[in-house]
Amino acid sequence: MSRKLSGGTAMRREFRQPITSEHRSTACVALLTTAALAVSTAVAVTAVSIGIARADVAGAAANGDGTSFALALCIGLLISATGGLMAFAVRAPQ
Repeated sequence: MSRKLSGGTAMRREFRQPITSEHRSTACVALLTTAALAVSTAVAVTAVSIGIARADVAGAAANGDGTSFALALCIGLLISATGGLMAFAVRAPQ
């Protein structure tokens, strides 16, 4: 049993364009931007960690002054909740 394919049902070949120098430069810029973002994030995390260590918030909480620790914890939870809500609101439509 053989069937004839009509003109509308045949598979089409993909037309691939060669990569131009413009596409390469755009890819290089995107790669460099991503690397710069990763490095700046690492620097920011390091700076915040050093700041937390110098502030000695955990040490103050251990000595009986829990006010600053509670305040820092509430602010951190508020920021985390805001980020979670934004991630939930911006998710891709299905």
